[in-house]
Amino acid sequence: MTDRHPTSPETTLDRPLLERLPPALHDINDRLARVFTAAGHELYLVGGVVRDLLLGREPADYDVATDARPDRLQELFPGCLLVGARFGVIVVVEQGVQVEVATFRSDLGYSDGRHPDRVVYAESPREDVLRRDFTINGMFYDPVRGVLIDYVGGQADLEARRLRAIGNPWERFAEDKLRLLRAVRLAARYQLTIEAETLAAAKAMAAQITVVSPERIAEELRKMLRH
Repeated sequence: MTDRHPTSPETTLDRPLLERLPPALHDINDRLARVFTAAGHELYLVGGVVRDLLLGREPADYDVATDARPDRLQELFPGCLLVGARFGVIVVVEQGVQVEVATFRSDLGYSDGRHPDRVVYAESPREDVLRRDFTINGMFYDPVRGVLIDYVGGQADLEARRLRAIGNPWERFAEDKLRLLRAVRLAARYQLTIEAETLAAAKAMAAQITVVSPERIAEELRKMLRH
């Protein structure tokens, strides 16, 4: 790696992540980057796509995050799908590929142990990352400047093959109980060791998984068994 500074969350990679995108996703990224840049908004690849590209894997999904609010996103992409607009999420269909576009946000309250009671839009990826589950899913990539943005140590954890919750694992699992199963699935899929405090919290809270719908539990188990 080059241009890595302990005081900075930004890293310029020896090989840009965009070079690792499959051709179809590369074209989609170019189109989205042009739209957002022309409109004066930020655009970042986020989550699983960044994790998988760093591992040299072909990403199963292509998700992006932005400072643009949902109403602005609907103006930029009139045909978008409003699947999660109340949570700041829309889906843009490009060349038959569904791209999840999420506005930077903070989540407030999880009374059902699965979904936020309400969201507050944020101004930066730094604020947005704190609501996410695990550090390896908390990295952003700026496709315009070509830099990796990592506020939570996700790159180091990925290199160490370690699964660690962002912040307090007890709070992360309390927010969304499906993360209890997701931790096991990610550890199995990527051959990771679950960090001690994250594992302790998952074990202690395991019985609470029943607040999640049987359908979502079954879906997570099917994904787990495939790996």
